Amino acid sequence: MLSFATQYDPQWFHTDPERAAEQSPYGGLIASGWHTAAITMRMLVDNYLSDAASVGAKGVDELRWPAPVRPGDTLTCENEVLSKEPERPDRGLARIQTETFTDAGERVFSMIGLVMFLRAPDQRG
Repeated sequence: MLSFATQYDPQWFHTDPERAAEQSPYGGLIASGWHTAAITMRMLVDNYLSDAASVGAKGVDELRWPAPVRPGDTLTCENEVLSKEPERPDRGLARIQTETFTDAGERVFSMIGLVMFLRAPDQRG
C-alpha cells in the first residue's frame, strides 16, 4: 500500500501512517483508490479475463470508491453482465458491473466496464 501510494498517489493519508491516524477523517492510513482499482483489475485478469475472449475495454463508467481499503483488508470482487450487444462482425461490447469487497463484506470499489469480447464464429453478422 505504502509503496504504491508513494509512487503513484503520494497524498499524506496514503503515505504517512502517524499523521493519518491522528489527523485524517479516516482514522488511519487508507489505500489509494487507484491501488484498489489496480488490485481489482489484477483479480479480473487472473480469474476471468484471461480465460475469456476479451480484447480490451473501451472505458469505464460510474467509477466509485464508497469506502476506504485499510491495511490488512483482504479483497474479493464480483461481476455481473448488465448488457451485451454486437459492435462489429467480429466482436461485441459488454457492460459489466464490477464490485470489490473487503473480507468484512464492505463494498470499497465499483465500476461499469465497457469490455470488448470476440464473437463466436456462428454469431458473427
